[in-house]
Amino acid sequence: MNKQITTDTHTFTLTGEDHPFTVALTAEKLQEGLDLITLRLEAAQASIPPVLTLRWSHPACDIQASWHPAQDRNKSFKADWMRTLRSNAAASAPVYALFNSVGRNRLTFAYSDALNTVHYSGGISEETADFHCRVQLFAEATAPFQTYEAQLLVDTRDIPYYEGLQGVQEWWSAMPEYRPAFVPDAAKEPMYSTWYSMHQNVTDADIEGQCLLAKKLGMEAVIVDDGWQTEDNRRGYAYCGDWEAYEGKFPDMKRHVDAVHRLGMKFILWYSVPFIGKNSEVWDRFKDKILRFNENHGAAVLDPRYPDVREYIIEKYEEAVKEWDLDGFKLDFIDTFYSPEAQLPSTVEGKDYESVPAAVDRLLTDSIGRLRELKPDIMIEFRQMYVGPAMRKYGNMFRASDCPNDSIQNRVRTLDIRLICGHTAAHADMIMWHPEEPVESAALQLINGLFSVPQISVLLDKLPEDHSSMLAFWLAFWKENRDLLLDGALEPLNPELLYPLVRSVKGNKGIAVAYHEKIVSIDTAVSQWIMVNGRRQDGLYLEMSCAAAAKIVIRSCTGEIVEELSAQLTAGIHQLAIPASGVATLIFS
Repeated sequence: MNKQITTDTHTFTLTGEDHPFTVALTAEKLQEGLDLITLRLEAAQASIPPVLTLRWSHPACDIQASWHPAQDRNKSFKADWMRTLRSNAAASAPVYALFNSVGRNRLTFAYSDALNTVHYSGGISEETADFHCRVQLFAEATAPFQTYEAQLLVDTRDIPYYEGLQGVQEWWSAMPEYRPAFVPDAAKEPMYSTWYSMHQNVTDADIEGQCLLAKKLGMEAVIVDDGWQTEDNRRGYAYCGDWEAYEGKFPDMKRHVDAVHRLGMKFILWYSVPFIGKNSEVWDRFKDKILRFNENHGAAVLDPRYPDVREYIIEKYEEAVKEWDLDGFKLDFIDTFYSPEAQLPSTVEGKDYESVPAAVDRLLTDSIGRLRELKPDIMIEFRQMYVGPAMRKYGNMFRASDCPNDSIQNRVRTLDIRLICGHTAAHADMIMWHPEEPVESAALQLINGLFSVPQISVLLDKLPEDHSSMLAFWLAFWKENRDLLLDGALEPLNPELLYPLVRSVKGNKGIAVAYHEKIVSIDTAVSQWIMVNGRRQDGLYLEMSCAAAAKIVIRSCTGEIVEELSAQLTAGIHQLAIPASGVATLIFS
């Protein structure tokens, strides 16, 4: 099979083996430089589809970097013979952007099917200096169907790359099947996490002690991570699956949650959704309904295609809300459902799904629906890389994947999430640092995550006094400027350089955070600017496009005022003595 369709910018070719489907490939011009390609399959009876590949080429003109949701710190593009990217509901998202060194979009494409596995790429051809782009469908086992329809959005407009990605996010969000979950205000407040500070060595008394301090510092929720369900502290999952509080650590979980609530904090509890440990009491009940077993983990991945498996998981969440009055869940390891190459053959009768992605979608849809009946404002945290549009309908908190003590990695990952997560709350990975490091260095852990919700995970009673002052200052700063940081018009510049300068503007207020750049240009039509020196060096340079009078207040990383002045700033460049990890506020008149 070979079908072609041509737009103003590209020729698209669909290829595949013979199959019983009738195939339609159409194109619609939404506006200049923005096209929508629609693929529709239809068969007389439900059939397994063949592998289909949609290909097109794009000239490598004025393109220096690329972006996709799973790219992490390396924003380079690849050769066309290198591996393709893979997305589904639990891994990344089917979107790819090519842009130049000043951040102008040259090609962004996105696919509407974010639930099923899609392989895609935009690799450079050594022979032609063209990007060979492709979207491959049904390369993994798929349940039979009669009809299938999906769209490819292709954007060649000369706009900032982040505006193109914002357009993709809005396109996905408008689809009924990806309607984003409600985000309660509590999901956008600073939180305390037990993971890096305590790991599995958690007890009710220790958590309550940290929460007492956390609340005073401005944290409004606690996330109790792995360890609450077992006495085993060896970092495995052999005791997962029963989801009963271990009495040696939590003799009365309801009393504990109530104690945290009395402090004025929400309570979120960790669960590894797919895992059933070999030492759990329910092992014998479900040991034949698993996708695979991991000896290193001491646990198996449950098969969600069985209705009794899904019902067991959901009932455990419902019981926890009813009995303990939880405010939310940290639902971990959803991505481990998807590993078809390691999947065991299913030998037990009773499945009501053949497709694992479809079964996971049913599991999460039913889970969130029933939990919202108990608590409409329930919080659900998911972790990178399952932060695509399909996951936005279940989760309202997307956290950067684990990067302990790596502030730069946290910056890159949180901004990558922000670019396509819309109003879903983007959270930093848990923030930790060494108590003996310079306070300016410790402050960088918070500054690098400014454009996401902070989760703090240090032992607060062990912090030096200057570290406590620094933490109090930056959490208060973040809360005061939350709307600007989370809901402003975000401009993350130069992804290929790890976002050295990030700006956000909302109304008459703007913020610019310099992580590597020394010269920061601002729009003086905005009357108030905050400049953050996210570097370990003193001093930044302000570039003014026109003259303006300004009142300037400069603070250290612990919030102490180091300079106040009024100045008539001329057009050009001005040095500001902002200390390392410090901040300046400029009000123009």
